[in-house]
Amino acid sequence: MTGAILTLNAGSSSLKFGLFDLRARALAAGLVDHVGTRPVLRLTDTAGTLLADRQMRDDEGQDHGAALMVALGAIAGAFPDARIEAVGHRVVHGGTQFSDPVRLDAAALAYLDSLVPFAPLHQPHNLSGIRAAIEDFPDAAQIACFDTGFHRGHPFVNDTFALPRSYYDAGIRRYGFHGLSYRYIAGTLAEGWPELAAGRVIAAHLGNGASMTAMRDGASVASTMGFSTLDGLPMGTRSGQIDPGVLLYLLENGMTTGDLADLLYRDAGLKGMSGIGHDMRQLLAAPEPAAADAIAYFVARIRREIGGLAAELGGLDALVFTGGIGENAPEIRARVCQDMAWLGLTVDPQLNARNATEISGPDSRVRTLVIPTNEELVIARAAAMIAAKG
Repeated sequence: MTGAILTLNAGSSSLKFGLFDLRARALAAGLVDHVGTRPVLRLTDTAGTLLADRQMRDDEGQDHGAALMVALGAIAGAFPDARIEAVGHRVVHGGTQFSDPVRLDAAALAYLDSLVPFAPLHQPHNLSGIRAAIEDFPDAAQIACFDTGFHRGHPFVNDTFALPRSYYDAGIRRYGFHGLSYRYIAGTLAEGWPELAAGRVIAAHLGNGASMTAMRDGASVASTMGFSTLDGLPMGTRSGQIDPGVLLYLLENGMTTGDLADLLYRDAGLKGMSGIGHDMRQLLAAPEPAAADAIAYFVARIRREIGGLAAELGGLDALVFTGGIGENAPEIRARVCQDMAWLGLTVDPQLNARNATEISGPDSRVRTLVIPTNEELVIARAAAMIAAKG
């Protein structure tokens, strides 16, 4: 039997999972996509060889708990001798109590449960995965890694709202998210581009969930996301920034809080604006004007945030694209970077079209990179370190 680490990364409609050895070296990576609708399972080894690839039955992936059972079955089939000694979990919200990875116990789980209202689209799925893993691997170390943790060093002005200080002290503040992705980007820059890592970087995690972060010397100093995973950029189904007066108006005119939550988390963003769906590939191919409008708004908000984050940093040395859209949508990157020469940023069209690692134009003062993120590796490294301590 071989000791191994399992990583679980539950998104709003997906479950990413990975298998690593006890030194956090990857063995396999998998995904259950479209959880709750038409779930699909895919598992590959490190060479890219398919170990499992199939359309799942509706009852196999109707929720994240069911999807996890199928994922574990696929891993057991491909690696029958693997003995899971640690399970690393992505947890979206760590609140004010947790920033560094932590070994989970009953008290920690109770605190994370209390944060469900802060991240209702993600935290319940994260906790469901944790409880399922505890049941399936009762002797394994269970380690939580927090998306909010990377942003905990922000200056006060970047974490607060203009409310009485008592609200900030009670935990109503800007937390920032996608921290595991940004931690990976920061580490990758430090290894491959140390001069950029030491400078002023904007990282754009663009996917079904989308945000941007300003980093100085590898540390987060500002994020587009705030108290919840709703703020900032428009996303696949989430609204992004919205005037609070709109929310008051909707509530005062008959909408319930439940209706409002459904609108903001599930029926807004690219899906709501286009009336078609949230998949950027589908929207880019669609002839409907509403799809073009949704894309234009998405791009416009990214460009606006680049300006604001560059001001926060006092200039810009590098822009990094990551996430599903950031890594795979050259047209979006091109439109984001168009007419940005005033900031010292130009993009080479040919490099961009083939998703090169560096897509900077020959005369660009700002380096522009495309770096695939790897949240699972960040989780595995943390799990390996904590599990080794016993």
